[in-house]
Amino acid sequence: MDFLLECVGFPPDHPLDELVGRALRDGEPAAWRGDPRTHRRLALVAGVDLAVERGDPEGPWTVVPQYRQDVRLRVAVEAIRPVPDSRFDALLLGWAAPPVRSDEEFAGALAAERAGVLTLQSPGAYPIAAYLSDARRLPTRLVAGHVLAVTLAGFALDVAYLGPNEGVFDRAILEREGGACIEPLGGREDPGGCAEVSLRIQAVRHLRNPITGRDFDLLTVDAPERPHTLFVSRWQLERDRLPAPRPGLRIEGVFLFSGRIAGGLGGPRASATVFG
Repeated sequence: MDFLLECVGFPPDHPLDELVGRALRDGEPAAWRGDPRTHRRLALVAGVDLAVERGDPEGPWTVVPQYRQDVRLRVAVEAIRPVPDSRFDALLLGWAAPPVRSDEEFAGALAAERAGVLTLQSPGAYPIAAYLSDARRLPTRLVAGHVLAVTLAGFALDVAYLGPNEGVFDRAILEREGGACIEPLGGREDPGGCAEVSLRIQAVRHLRNPITGRDFDLLTVDAPERPHTLFVSRWQLERDRLPAPRPGLRIEGVFLFSGRIAGGLGGPRASATVFG
């Protein structure tokens, strides 16, 4: 996942050992993770961090970007799956922006969806998959359809299109709420937490990486109920001769979504059904 660092202003040849040394020297312990000596958070700018970690004392270090923000997204949980390589992470599968209803009602809707009786997208909800970096906060049991509040950001694995809305790969997307399409990858060989997206750019915020001095972009994109935040690699865009992001354009590609829990853990309802 080293290439994800390009999304926050690190060139492809930036040495990882330099970032590890900086995190050990100047970073701070990462909340809800492991040993603070080997699980570090290095703040960059405007809520953008680096997670610098290794699970095995003899193993390699991993360095991945993260984003802390205030915008919360409601997600009705369909499954929480452990991540084989890290007991501190979990893969969240569910429905974003679900209708406001009781957990019991949504559990029935989930069952109907699996049986093909109805489509949860029809009232505005859409499927979402994302990694949660603070999985240790989750209870061992959750009611089916329990709604969590999470903060998420998407980091580009590949941008296939960036241009006028008229170039959308499926014009039916323009008729959807927010002109948005987010479809989690579901193949056996597909990486978890990833989705194909087609989204309209609402705003672009230019940030500067304080370590490299390189600029990078924080994109706010339209989506039902709440906008999403995306980061892209300027190096990939330049290599593929795609334009710089700007408001009004559409972006399509594959993004890895990750984030944290922001609410919805309290109360007696978090006690009935095991997910896995």
